[in-house]
Amino acid sequence: MKYTFLLAALFITNLSFSQNMSNDKLDTIFKTVSDTIQGENGRWQFVINDIPIICVTDVNHNRMRIISPIIEYSKLDEEMKTNALVANFHTALDVKYAISEDLLWSVFIHPLKELTEKQVADAVKQVYLAHVNFGTTYSSTPLVFPGSNKNIEEKDEPKKTTFKTHKA
Repeated sequence: MKYTFLLAALFITNLSFSQNMSNDKLDTIFKTVSDTIQGENGRWQFVINDIPIICVTDVNHNRMRIISPIIEYSKLDEEMKTNALVANFHTALDVKYAISEDLLWSVFIHPLKELTEKQVADAVKQVYLAHVNFGTTYSSTPLVFPGSNKNIEEKDEPKKTTFKTHKA
């Protein structure tokens, strides 16, 4: 009986802390961290330090993605393709390199409602950093997941940039 009560209490506590990210909250975050922004709730295009970023949401299916186009796929050599795949495991962390419509993208995909404001701001930063570090460290944060990443140039430091932050 006491375990049932404990489980019920944990479940209710978890519900009370559940996130409820919305397009309105995303709009506020994107306006805070971007240099310029266009679009409307559910579809935004914005720029941070000359890097284009797009966010698309689907409220009905509880999905969102933040993406940034990097380079035409046809311009990638085999080493870049391999490094992007290695980075997806070791250095890209919450974002991934992905291909669509003959473009290589940095991509963050997640259920919408479960996100916190801090996670969204961090996702934007990681998409941005994966874009600017493509071709060097292929990293989205200073953190590197342990393992072999010998193909990626370790002598290069991740690019440092000023980045507006969103206060949750």
